[in-house]
Amino acid sequence: MKRARIIYNPTSGRESFRNKLPDVLVKFERAGYETSAHETTAAGDAIEAARLAVAHRFDTVVAVGGDGTINEVVTGLAEAIHRPRLGIIPAGTTNDFARALSLPKTIDKAVDVILSGHTKKLDIGKVNEHYFVNIAGGGKLTEVSYEVPSKLKTLIGQLAYFIKGAELLPRLRPIYTRIEYDGQIFQDEIMLFLVANTNSVGGFEKLAPEANMNDGLFDLLVLKKCNIAEFIRVVTSATRGAHFDDPNVFYVQAKNISVHTEERMQLNVDGEYGGNLPGKFSNLKQHIEYFLPIQEQPKITTNENVTVKDKALD
Repeated sequence: MKRARIIYNPTSGRESFRNKLPDVLVKFERAGYETSAHETTAAGDAIEAARLAVAHRFDTVVAVGGDGTINEVVTGLAEAIHRPRLGIIPAGTTNDFARALSLPKTIDKAVDVILSGHTKKLDIGKVNEHYFVNIAGGGKLTEVSYEVPSKLKTLIGQLAYFIKGAELLPRLRPIYTRIEYDGQIFQDEIMLFLVANTNSVGGFEKLAPEANMNDGLFDLLVLKKCNIAEFIRVVTSATRGAHFDDPNVFYVQAKNISVHTEERMQLNVDGEYGGNLPGKFSNLKQHIEYFLPIQEQPKITTNENVTVKDKALD
């Protein structure tokens, strides 16, 4: 019999999953899974829960929560030789990664995706000792994610980041930064840099439209030194995916990236504090096997590593 471990954050979103858990367990059991659940209690708990699921040889792990919970579960799976397949039930405020995977927003439909058995191996990133599924970056503007209240993010989405960024920009100084990428070098004064694994960042679904989640490459975006008018122009263009022609934007795809700064700069890893630079970014190609909708979003190539498992067999 197949075995699934559900790891859920009871404080994510509107805390609705706890009430749905009995129904979800029944659906998994009827689909042939022996299923159990773990409720997280503190930061880092999902990492240990995922490692325990690996140790107990679960076939499937299901992460329920926002981008932070998914990041912790992936971190718990990433270093194992035997890595269970990973299902995701979105329950956060922005759910960038779930959006990039075209996962349903409702609990029932997200469960159906997992039980359909359609999986694909996708890339994850690593910077220093931290793993990330969606994005990592640095620069004073990336710290906006720490300062935007969760209620505001829930209400107005990407506009919340725009408002906060415009508010902070006049007080921020650019930092001279050296970025090495696959043997090439970029160096300049910058406001922020982003190393993207997906196309959806902070609610901006076209920030990295060329991002492909199983090609072994990151999308590196850099916002150079700019004033408030130039910032507004770039952000407005980014909502349409038209920011690559802007002279204040540097963009390239690369597998390995190293970032060094002349002064202190924090790392932001999937929306959370990840220490300080310097940072060495590595792409772990097709490292985690995810459950995905049958109709995948277009930035996942479909010519390899797709499997459909019979729900009654494993």
